[in-house]
Amino acid sequence: MRNVPSVPLQTYGVAGSFPTRTSSNRQNPVPLGFVFRSRAKEEKAPADKAQVTDSKQPRDPQAPKGRPTPKRSEAQTQRRSVANTPTTRKEAAKRQRDARREAMDKQRQALASGDERYLPARDKGPVRRFARDFVDSRFCIAEFFLPLAVVILVLSMVRVGALQNIALLLWLVVIALIVVDSIGIAIRLKKQLNARFPDLPKKGAVAYALMRTLQMRRLRLPKPQVKRGERP
Repeated sequence: MRNVPSVPLQTYGVAGSFPTRTSSNRQNPVPLGFVFRSRAKEEKAPADKAQVTDSKQPRDPQAPKGRPTPKRSEAQTQRRSVANTPTTRKEAAKRQRDARREAMDKQRQALASGDERYLPARDKGPVRRFARDFVDSRFCIAEFFLPLAVVILVLSMVRVGALQNIALLLWLVVIALIVVDSIGIAIRLKKQLNARFPDLPKKGAVAYALMRTLQMRRLRLPKPQVKRGERP
């Protein structure tokens, strides 16, 4: 038999088959990191670099800030409110006590001077002021009730029948005079209030004035602002 020389068979690439030469791929392998690298990191890196470079550049003073410039008074108010904000509960309680003490001091001064801004709610308003002036401008029998009560009590403690009878009679006379005088004050005051303040609420003003007549003039609060005999 004749010997046939062996010829190496060459295979050509078919669609879908692996390449014939694998030695070159083994020498230069493709890194897997390049294939599976996240695109988000690639996009984020230039943005971070741009922000860093932009922040280093000085801002144009003429460029708009994106918000209106606050007024000086508003800025001072904001700084004052931030500075006055309490940091601890103890400091907040101390500030509340100081504010309450300051309000009480102003109210005490207002009761002495008649300042309407800091008076208690029961004493505020033109109606209450007129009621006070109406009572302070005249003599009221009820304001002498306390000294007369002391005199009558001393007479009633004396172990003399005549003096005890006089003390009892004085009690009746003083009470009757106070009732009659209070009724007259209430009628006149109500008429004056209706004439002067027809549109303002007058509820409780007459009782407020009658309670003031029971106090001695020097002990009345707010302090009297008119003299006796002076028309309010």
